[in-house]
Amino acid sequence: MLGEMSCPRVISLLPSATEIIHAIGRGDTLVGRSHECDFPPGVERLPAVSTARIDSDALDPAQIDAAVAAAIADGEQLYGVSADALAELAPDVVVTQTLCRVCAVEGDGVRSTLAARALEAEVVELEPEGVDGVLASIVALGDLLGAPGAARVVVRSAHERLASVRETVAGLPRPGVVVVEWTDPPYAAGHWVPELVEIAGGRELLGVAGTPSARATWEEIRHRAPEVVVIAPCGFDLDRTVAEATPGRLAGWLAGTPALRDGRVWAIDANAYLSRPGPRIVDGAELLAAILHPGRAGPVPPTAAAAIQPTPLAAGRTSALRPLQTPS
Repeated sequence: MLGEMSCPRVISLLPSATEIIHAIGRGDTLVGRSHECDFPPGVERLPAVSTARIDSDALDPAQIDAAVAAAIADGEQLYGVSADALAELAPDVVVTQTLCRVCAVEGDGVRSTLAARALEAEVVELEPEGVDGVLASIVALGDLLGAPGAARVVVRSAHERLASVRETVAGLPRPGVVVVEWTDPPYAAGHWVPELVEIAGGRELLGVAGTPSARATWEEIRHRAPEVVVIAPCGFDLDRTVAEATPGRLAGWLAGTPALRDGRVWAIDANAYLSRPGPRIVDGAELLAAILHPGRAGPVPPTAAAAIQPTPLAAGRTSALRPLQTPS
């Protein structure tokens, strides 16, 4: 069993798994990573084993969506795995996922690459659909990598922090929320995100817990009259999200909604706090609570999220995004 090995050689092709492995104190087992693994700091020094076939940095959200749809229609893989790197690193285990073919390398692609080089490694596929599944992934990797106690400490702390968030917002009014996981076309966030909204004291109006993110329309979002909108494109950091939510787009997307009227539209670092099913979803719940209940659930770290709204400037000039101060 891998858990009986003093230091199995592990490649993580999943950013959330990389975070989990470090959180349970087994970062020393990692010999390779995906091109997207960037946390905790320093992990980027590991060799990257995967590559993306679509350069998302060079495309806008609509172009990314179109490129992904075309690749899927043609039966193409969205990510490549280097057979040479796998052979050189000689892993005992490769961690990947089956949850979303758009988000990370799938297990079948890894197995094919291993077989092509006659390499033997255990391929572990994580598929958490909700908060409990995310925490179960931590336990599973802890058992696999010989750190069952450390994994359970991480999970126990997560439960305690989530319970604290629930206690903080108990009895407070629950605003209607839409978490937008993609902007062009818009997608309502699914999987564990609606649960995080509920834990944080809100009511997710479109996304359904435990189900995949669902394509929507801005008209549908406006019709739901959300009191809070969280712009959280999967895979984008805060700077990229703010850059995409331009004043003109924001005004068009959310015209007439209470969220826009009351200045309760937020850009969030989804890449860190919502998109990855790892330990930092607990930070995500705390962050959402601070956004939904200002002054009651703590301040919003400016590096994690920013309230945004179209702000009129001098006559004859265009509007601009203005970060809003969070009540303390």
